[in-house]
Amino acid sequence: MKNTVISILAIFFLSVITAGAQNKVKFNPVGKWQFEAPTAPEGYTGGVIVVGMAEKKPTATMSFTGSEYNIPGERVKVSGDSLNFQVYLEGDVITVLMKAEANDKMSGKATYSEGEVPLTATRQDPINSVK
Repeated sequence: MKNTVISILAIFFLSVITAGAQNKVKFNPVGKWQFEAPTAPEGYTGGVIVVGMAEKKPTATMSFTGSEYNIPGERVKVSGDSLNFQVYLEGDVITVLMKAEANDKMSGKATYSEGEVPLTATRQDPINSVK
């Protein structure tokens, strides 16, 4: 009898844990993100990253505050709760690595020839509103 009760409780707890893991919402970075990079060189300390989907592949563009020019991201990859891409700026390759802290906040870094710059980004629009 005792073994039966323990078995039933074990099955119950395993099913609750499994259901919780299956219901976890996958991070979706699609949208408009306001980013800040306070230690970046002047003119590059903030702006917007727009993440989208085209032909079932992630896309990204980056623009800086005060500029209307959108720099296309290359090698864009979304994996789990991470967003990675590269942009070319002033002859340099900048690799952006971001990780979700919440569905509306990411943090990470931009790496370039002169070092690393910490980044934070906050979602500016609802998920899937950017085409």
